Amino acid sequence: MSNPTAYLLKVTLKYVPNAIWRRFVVPSDIMLDELHEVLQAVMGWHNCHLHAFTAGQKRYGSDRDVFFDDLLPEEKYSLADIATKKGSKIHYEYDFGDGWDHEIVVENTKYSNPDWPYPVYCIEGACACPPEDCGGVPGYMNFCEAIADKKHQEHRMLKEWYGGKYDPDHFDLARVNKMLGVKPVKPKKTTTPRGA
Repeated sequence: MSNPTAYLLKVTLKYVPNAIWRRFVVPSDIMLDELHEVLQAVMGWHNCHLHAFTAGQKRYGSDRDVFFDDLLPEEKYSLADIATKKGSKIHYEYDFGDGWDHEIVVENTKYSNPDWPYPVYCIEGACACPPEDCGGVPGYMNFCEAIADKKHQEHRMLKEWYGGKYDPDHFDLARVNKMLGVKPVKPKKTTTPRGA
C-alpha cells in the first residue's frame, strides 16, 4: 500500500439558491466515518442526523442507520478506496428527513502547502450553513426570506427559534479551523538575499 497523500476536496451543498461550499484538505487514508466528522465541522452541521456516502453504485454509512440495508460499513473504507483520482465525485447526504445533498469533488490527490502543517484543514468557503431542522431547501428558503424581513409574518417566530441573527452570506474560516483543531497559521516569511 502506498503512503497516504493529501487530498484537496471541494464540497458544495446542492439545490440552494446561494452557493454554500468549502474547500478543505484531508489525508487520502482518512476513513469515511472520520470524513463525515470533518464534513460536519467544515459545513457547520451539528451531527444530529444520519448520513450516507455514495460513490458509483455503492453506498456507505453508519451501522446506526436502520433505514437502508445496502450500506457498506463506512468505518472500513477510506477516501482513497472510493475516490482514486482527480475529478472523482462523491455524493454525501445528511439528514434523510431534510435531505441535504452535498457533492464532493476531488480537486487534487497530491496537494501540498508548507504553510499548513496539519493533516486536516479548511482553506476557504462561502456562505453560512442552513440551520438544522429547518425543513430542507424549501424550508431554508422560507427561513432566509422571513429572517431578512421584519414585516414577514414568521420573522419573530423564526428568529426566536433560531436564537438570534442569521446572515446567509457569512462564513468564518477561523472558526471552522478551530473546530478542526487547527491553530492560526502565519505564512512563513521569505527573505530576499541582499543584492538580489
